[in-house]
Amino acid sequence: MAKNSNGKSSGVSKAIQPLMHQRGPIIQEYGTLRNLPLGLEDDARKQMIDGLNQILADTIMLASMYKKHHWQVSGHTFYQLHLLFDKHYEEQSVLVDSIAERISLLGGVTNGMPAAVAKITKVENPPDGVEEVPVQISRLLEAHELIMRESRDLAEKATEVGDDGTNDLIVSDVLRTNEFQTWFVVSHVVPEPLVKADSPNQPLAKVA
Repeated sequence: MAKNSNGKSSGVSKAIQPLMHQRGPIIQEYGTLRNLPLGLEDDARKQMIDGLNQILADTIMLASMYKKHHWQVSGHTFYQLHLLFDKHYEEQSVLVDSIAERISLLGGVTNGMPAAVAKITKVENPPDGVEEVPVQISRLLEAHELIMRESRDLAEKATEVGDDGTNDLIVSDVLRTNEFQTWFVVSHVVPEPLVKADSPNQPLAKVA
């Protein structure tokens, strides 16, 4: 038992106290590989890890934008978009975990901290303030398209190097989730009439 200044027991046991404020050496540097018996060449694993880390950073940005817009959306579609954006945020968060775990499984290092994501991501960072709903949607769609292009490229490379696991994750999870979410979101910027249908005697309005 620890003792106070009077030499009496303070009732605090040294043995069960947590060890606080610890620091130590980095045991694996970012950008390096651990040797794992996966039947894949080191160069192939490094190529997949680099591609996955890029998609991870962009997916974290997309998920964050969905949550930001979930809080800030307004207008006559508020209820629908408020719920949709939160649903998509949850689905993107699942992808973040799956991508990060794949990087670790391949022997790489994930880096999802905000400062690191800001350096790596190719997604445009939205302003701090509130933007109009069509702009919010446009930003989401642009991020989706970027990630889908990256995903198709990486899936093709994964096939070339024989990494079927990464190909399956990218195609079955990342790509398909983004395709479905894009389908739902893009429908909210189609200029269709909300209350009164176009007259059958008049041609439909052309979109510039």
